[in-house]
Amino acid sequence: MATNLVITIGRQFGSGGRKVGKLLAEKLDIPYYDKELLAEAAKDSGICQEIFENHDEKPTRSLLFSLVTGMQMHGDPGSMYMDMPLNHKIFLAQFDAIRRIASEGPCVIVGRCADYVLRDKPNAVSVFVKADIRQRVERAVSLYGVDPARAEETVRKADKQRASYYNYYATATWGDVNNYDLCVDTGKLGIEGTVELIEQYLRLREQALKNAKE
Repeated sequence: MATNLVITIGRQFGSGGRKVGKLLAEKLDIPYYDKELLAEAAKDSGICQEIFENHDEKPTRSLLFSLVTGMQMHGDPGSMYMDMPLNHKIFLAQFDAIRRIASEGPCVIVGRCADYVLRDKPNAVSVFVKADIRQRVERAVSLYGVDPARAEETVRKADKQRASYYNYYATATWGDVNNYDLCVDTGKLGIEGTVELIEQYLRLREQALKNAKE
């Protein structure tokens, strides 16, 4: 299998997308980036990592809030990130980190509009992971400790936040099949079955590219 692939994974809340990404990275023996990406962006930009964590994949806030909290910056005041609202600083810092990480070698990146950020890269493969709402609610309760009485509300709210974030920065529609190379339902295949399907897709994709060159 090609060694320069960068696989991006978008996911519905509770679908197991994070677990899929981690297991896939382990099987392919390549780096995995989820929360790790926030640390990389913080290191590159000089912005406090806590700020990244507080704004992680959340909808943009008001301009006034962004300008006020933008004073919480660390690093060189002359940085390119200083003269813009905080939410834009956060996104652009992650954008730059994703591009840098993808240029350094194969990896798996979960969320953060990575499929959009790398849309011009021929070695990038975008995957969207979904599942039935009932199955996602069950995962939220059993794995994340969400209150059963509010689990469905929590799942839908998380999806709404991710969609708002993606739709704003990617200028596209989160979850739209046209934005991804492959969409997989973990509720039907399970985590390991989903990983196996993605691996098979990568092999078939590589073979199709070789055939096209012959």
